[in-house]
Amino acid sequence: AKEEFKVGNLFEAVLSQTFREKLDKDTPPSTLFKRLRGRNPSPYGFFINLGEDEYLVGASPEMFVRCETIANNDYRPGALRVETCPISGTVARGEDALEDAKRVRSLIMNQKEESELTMCTDVDRNDKSRICEPGSVKVIGRRQIEMYSRLIHTVDHVEGYLREKFDALDAFLCHTWAVTVTGAPKTWAIQFVEDMERSPRCWYGGAVGLVGFDGTLNTGLTLRTVRVKNGVAEVRAGATLLYDSDPAAEEAETELKASAMMDAIVQKKGDTMDASASKLVSEEDGIGAGKHIVLIDHEDSFVHTLGNYLRQTGAEVQTLRSGPSTLAAIERMVEEGNKPDMVVLSPGPGNPDDFKLSASIETLIEHGIPGFGVCLGLQGMVQHFGGELGVLGYPMHGKPSPVSLTDDGKKDESIFSGMPDTFEVARYHSLHGIKDKIPDCLEITAVTDDDIVMGIKHKTLPFAAVQFHPESILTSPSHGMTILKNALRFLKGTDNNE
Repeated sequence: AKEEFKVGNLFEAVLSQTFREKLDKDTPPSTLFKRLRGRNPSPYGFFINLGEDEYLVGASPEMFVRCETIANNDYRPGALRVETCPISGTVARGEDALEDAKRVRSLIMNQKEESELTMCTDVDRNDKSRICEPGSVKVIGRRQIEMYSRLIHTVDHVEGYLREKFDALDAFLCHTWAVTVTGAPKTWAIQFVEDMERSPRCWYGGAVGLVGFDGTLNTGLTLRTVRVKNGVAEVRAGATLLYDSDPAAEEAETELKASAMMDAIVQKKGDTMDASASKLVSEEDGIGAGKHIVLIDHEDSFVHTLGNYLRQTGAEVQTLRSGPSTLAAIERMVEEGNKPDMVVLSPGPGNPDDFKLSASIETLIEHGIPGFGVCLGLQGMVQHFGGELGVLGYPMHGKPSPVSLTDDGKKDESIFSGMPDTFEVARYHSLHGIKDKIPDCLEITAVTDDDIVMGIKHKTLPFAAVQFHPESILTSPSHGMTILKNALRFLKGTDNNE
């Protein structure tokens, strides 16, 4: 394909492959349709018995051609409006809305994905221009985001008004076959597909819909469709190739597009875990069960979200406003035999001296209580153990940054155990621990690209801290929870106070 692109024979081409799976006796096509409707709801769902033990079961996301009569328009009363919604540009869904937002941003910023949709829409506009009123063909939606069970797509929305001598079937035929499943220039792309693909497409890339007695039409492409023939289910999926395509990424895209269909074929119920995996999740979620955490609030605006995360570990969390009364309360807990399993030093404005963090840390050391610090908490530890703080040249407030683990941060008993070597976090700080002034008793466990200290751990005491917000929406919730669970798992108290 690259050679065809290079010499200008093709601008883009859509090649596809077929995935097959034998249906068991408990999965008739009707059941398959019910599963798809529940797991992958889409604008165009259909279940068609074609006879001779052949069925089409689909959940298509893409409109092919739709025509409707518009009473009042700029051309003539009751003119037929034709519209299409070409889809091109795909990325996988994230684990949650926050990851979805990141995926959407990467998709929108991807020039290759933009080029795909641009060429599709230009071809689509050309198809309409054959039969539409001059000046009526317009793009009324550009790179709009549509989300499905496993995919995020970019979609354009194009309309036109048919000239008086044309009807809905003319509109349908003028768009045959969709550029989003063939390529451009369309005729050469279709020939390329014919030459390159090893098996016939059958129903893939066709259309399903209705023609109304009133002259209207509504059709969707037969994408995300299962063809069942003699008890064998076939799913065909394609990817749009450009000169700058990455072959491995395009291959993965076809597998991703087919995945919801294949899962509906082979999985009778929702995702399930075996007993050992279920037990592991249960143990992981309950790492804080039976533990008592004191969360010292340094007048921060995010402390309750941090407390919410800590409670999700199963721990009992008591939030106390910083000051002498809180230290006195901790002393009483110790005297009564209810020593906290951990004290969390929250973020906050100002600097550690404003809240006398050194006194709090000294209390924890005296009674052998583990301490975990967030932002101001890290700064307090650095300062208490003899380090120095600096001021960033540019304040990082509500800003994302990639953070990389050091060798110490990759140790098995680090608070970052099980984390990627590099991940994105939320920063809300101006002060920071100066790397060259970090005392020898503290290990640096994470840094930014410009070497700002983002994580520390004491070499002998059960203290660790991060210079970012694990509870912010800019830090993946799974990463934030992992850090807090690791803190509870690895920071163990002592009985040196008794």
